Amino acid sequence: MKSALRASDPREDIITHLGEMRAFARSLTRNAVSADDLVQDTIEKAWRGFHTFRPGTNLRAWLFTILRNTHYTNLRKTKGAQIVPVEPLAEELVGHPGGDTYIAMIDFERALGMLPVEQREALVLIGASGLSYQDAAQTCGVSIGTIKSRVNRGRARLAALLGRQRDDMG
Repeated sequence: MKSALRASDPREDIITHLGEMRAFARSLTRNAVSADDLVQDTIEKAWRGFHTFRPGTNLRAWLFTILRNTHYTNLRKTKGAQIVPVEPLAEELVGHPGGDTYIAMIDFERALGMLPVEQREALVLIGASGLSYQDAAQTCGVSIGTIKSRVNRGRARLAALLGRQRDDMG
């Protein structure tokens, strides 16, 4: 006899993580088009590999692990070459209604992009995506202490980069 309360299929929950996956992919690729391609590849791999997902575990961390591994596999295949150039700043700023807020966001994205990939990854997983330190450590295949260290160093470096940019702007 089947239970009246059936567990939902975790595949139905993928859509709730798309925004976070795209943000993480964007932080890795530093390009919107490449990020979208990476998310699509991740969803395809997750769908094919759902038989390996253990119900009751963290779906978001599982998806982020697939995304991260796919990204690094792609980099190895292309030997680190950036296939699509990063969008030019001038084109982004021309006539944009966001004003100073938009420019501050561009400064933040550039500063974030200047961080070592390990620090950028840790900051995005913890800060932007809201993963726990444990889930972020599992996603990156490192210890919790290593993730905490990367986050602290990344925050300090990011603050220094943004402070220096503000000073340079007058």
